Amino acid sequence: MSLIAKLIALLKIYIADSLAYRASAFIWMLTDVVHCLVMPLVWLSAYGGREAIGGYNPGEMVTYYVLIAFTTNFIVSHLMWDLSFEIKEGVLSQWLLRPVPILWMLFARNISWRVMRMVLFVPVALLTLWYYSRLTTLSPMTLGWEFWLSVFLGHLVSFFVAYAMACLAFWLQETQSVFSLYYVPMLLLSGWVAPIALMPSWLQALAVVMPFRYTTAVPVEIALGKLQGLAMWSQMGVQLLWILIAWGAGLLLWRAGIRQYTGVGM
Repeated sequence: MSLIAKLIALLKIYIADSLAYRASAFIWMLTDVVHCLVMPLVWLSAYGGREAIGGYNPGEMVTYYVLIAFTTNFIVSHLMWDLSFEIKEGVLSQWLLRPVPILWMLFARNISWRVMRMVLFVPVALLTLWYYSRLTTLSPMTLGWEFWLSVFLGHLVSFFVAYAMACLAFWLQETQSVFSLYYVPMLLLSGWVAPIALMPSWLQALAVVMPFRYTTAVPVEIALGKLQGLAMWSQMGVQLLWILIAWGAGLLLWRAGIRQYTGVGM
């Protein structure tokens, strides 16, 4: 109970911190989702009178990108940048001395920022849906509890993968290039660039065995009805599997790295 009380206190602190930088959060949110709001125009031109491309009709394609933008704001974690900096600069030592596990601090900080960005995106999403409704009949979304459960699982997949990557800073002198390279497969195989069903078969096969599909693509496909029944539950099961894999990898890297950590720059 004491640990839960500390987590709640951390959430309050970081929510207040995110509210202090609303303009900054709104700008960062727009830079992340502008691609998803423009791409429907490209696809609507590509249809050329066809009823569907890769199993997506025009309305589903527009709805897909709005949902990708919406879920990306909550799911995708970038905590490796901050944590690697704190490891290099010795700021990590401050957290090691506090009575809260650092993983809880990272989770509270990350989810507070994600919730703020998601809330800020709601009016943008409504405006986008209104605009595209004049060009095509939008596909209905099913945002049931299964969708929200998959969104939360996707967030945990992204969070623990980013946490494991951040632990590389214990050994690497320069992590910026490694983290930048990470975004290449992440953006492609998470469905952010285009629906995975439209990709070549070899890329679809690669997406199945990599964690990125299980961040944003799975919940969006659930919302659009592309995943139902047993297929939906099996995909959420794989999300849970990747959470355990990434958490285990992060735990091993953290324990190995913390043994050789030296807090310089205090």
